[in-house]
Amino acid sequence: MTPGRHAARFRPPPGLANRHVQTLLPRLLPCPQPMLAWEELPLPDGDVVELAWLVPSPEDAAAPLFVLFHGLEGSMDSPYARQLLAGAAEHGHRAVLMHFRGCGRRPNRRPRAYHSGDTADAHWLLTRLRHRYPRAALFACGVSLGANMLLKLVAEDRANDLGLGGAIAIAPPVNLAASADTLERGFARLYQRHLLNALKAKVASRLASGELPLTLTPARLAGFTTLREYDEAVTAPLHGFVGAADYYRRAAAGPLLGGIFLPTLILHADDDPFMPAGLYGDIVLGPGIRLETSRHGGHVGFVEWRDGRLGSWLARRVADQLTSWSTSQRQARGAISRSDS
Repeated sequence: MTPGRHAARFRPPPGLANRHVQTLLPRLLPCPQPMLAWEELPLPDGDVVELAWLVPSPEDAAAPLFVLFHGLEGSMDSPYARQLLAGAAEHGHRAVLMHFRGCGRRPNRRPRAYHSGDTADAHWLLTRLRHRYPRAALFACGVSLGANMLLKLVAEDRANDLGLGGAIAIAPPVNLAASADTLERGFARLYQRHLLNALKAKVASRLASGELPLTLTPARLAGFTTLREYDEAVTAPLHGFVGAADYYRRAAAGPLLGGIFLPTLILHADDDPFMPAGLYGDIVLGPGIRLETSRHGGHVGFVEWRDGRLGSWLARRVADQLTSWSTSQRQARGAISRSDS
């Protein structure tokens, strides 16, 4: 993988290049329906995250492992999650999705949620998986919020103590404040409303029961019209930030990208309606980063025409990258074995 800035090889089908069409189309296409095995992973603070494993899984304990982190209010039901996991599994990977706290089948236990810079749970999971599968190559992928989180985690783990073989970040909002501003304008407000309604519905019952240590009233919560308002009143105080501005500043991965040495693929569409124009213009990329940018693609869309049907270019690109990394690691291990003998 050659680091630096590159043009992505994505080409939208004729008539389907519009940013909003690309963003919404994946929800209308047939989606893989893999069999799942669920696992609750205990966390150090007494909470849990829910893992969804694709089954049957490879019998070989050394089979490469693909870990996916979803976006804001995403889950195993998100079309991109099923496509990416199924694509990785088809290429021989053991595939698992970590649901952020409260995004699985049941509410989480602690009076908190998750956020764009919350790397601790992902670090805990990857550490446990490294111990569980010591012979497996370990690859991580994040989407949107999960992609920003993953980039921040990779930057924090500069010595790669986690033992990752590579990381993939799809549509990461590496400038959280600018992305919040973008979602308050034009058609993007519809996406903001959808996400905000999901967040408010989830927190409303916990707020009414007095479970959350907030001075927020249900009536005020119901009146929020922007994600910035929600982050100011809910996300920030629940997770130790002074306010939304402090949260956006401290959780954004953009200022940290220059310190990334791990092989890391970032996939970005210039027309992403969740992101400001020129998002990566002034951002310094570390020597491990390959940034692939496409003129079209929308937000986590990248729907292509291939083999006579519409499908996910993202799933194909990610599977190709995983195969390349896995092959390189097998060859490296083989060379070491031959030199030892």
